[in-house]
Amino acid sequence: MIDVVYFAWVRERIGVPREQVDTQAETVADLVNELKAREERYAFAFEDLGSLRVAVDQELMDFEAPLEGVREVAFFPPMTGG
Repeated sequence: MIDVVYFAWVRERIGVPREQVDTQAETVADLVNELKAREERYAFAFEDLGSLRVAVDQELMDFEAPLEGVREVAFFPPMTGG
């Protein structure tokens, strides 16, 4: 089981702030594909991966990051500074 956390508009599109996911995914990209296949709201949230960032166990990673031993994956839009 992996805790999946959603922030900002990703959370709004999916409708929950976090959930536990039982997955066989080997990478973050595989996890995204599993989620997209679940329901339309996930497909909508993950339709443009270029507009998303991912953190694996609170470390910024790319979508090819492996999930072996991972406890948490978080998805969020790019951060902006000011």
